[in-house]
Amino acid sequence: MKRRGFLGALGCLSLSAVWRPATALDAGHPTPFAGALLDGVQSDRCRAWMSFIAADQIRRGPSPRWFHRDCAGLARFAVAEALRPHDLRWRRANGFSGRLPPEVELRPEQASLLNGWTTLTGDQQAFVTALALIQKNSRWLGRESAMARPGDLLFFDQGDDQHLMIWMGSWIAYHTGQPPAATPEQGSGRRRPAAETVYDHGLRAVTPAQLLQWKDTRWRPRDDNPNFAGYYRLAFLSR
Repeated sequence: MKRRGFLGALGCLSLSAVWRPATALDAGHPTPFAGALLDGVQSDRCRAWMSFIAADQIRRGPSPRWFHRDCAGLARFAVAEALRPHDLRWRRANGFSGRLPPEVELRPEQASLLNGWTTLTGDQQAFVTALALIQKNSRWLGRESAMARPGDLLFFDQGDDQHLMIWMGSWIAYHTGQPPAATPEQGSGRRRPAAETVYDHGLRAVTPAQLLQWKDTRWRPRDDNPNFAGYYRLAFLSR
């Protein structure tokens, strides 16, 4: 797939009300993954795989097995691929060879993690929105990047629509939520800044420093930005 030079501003959402982080899961509330919580080693391995999968989507383009390509879809796909066995068949199907992250190795009681996510109505489904991913499947960490680890999520609420990104440690990955034929600059009429890497499949990579200086202040991950809800951790990760 041909790649294009640099990308434009985030153009997939509209501005409106402010997010209320108290509605998300936190340490004081039961989680739907309580019986399947990954231990510390498993959590670290899951993070390594999530980061690997997300980075590979940006490096080589979206996997044909990744459906529902949007911001939440990138996170869901990274988790699904992280938790599955990465046997020889999987490696060959995905074109991977050489050294890969260590296996998460789910225990039998953790197999339920492969069944999907909790929706806003409490059902279990393979597909959930960004809002459900945050409200029903994650816990709030705060608004400081020092609290985040690779695989944690940044969440922005623009009222009518929500958007999330994946913290990768030294950079941030996300999908614009737009189809490949409709890039942000085409939809919004904005000129592209020369700060961020653009691909023609909706995937983006940006450094924290670049996002903190974003011209459209709604997208700055700062404590004084009312549209930035904060950093979130998937509820099945113990650390």
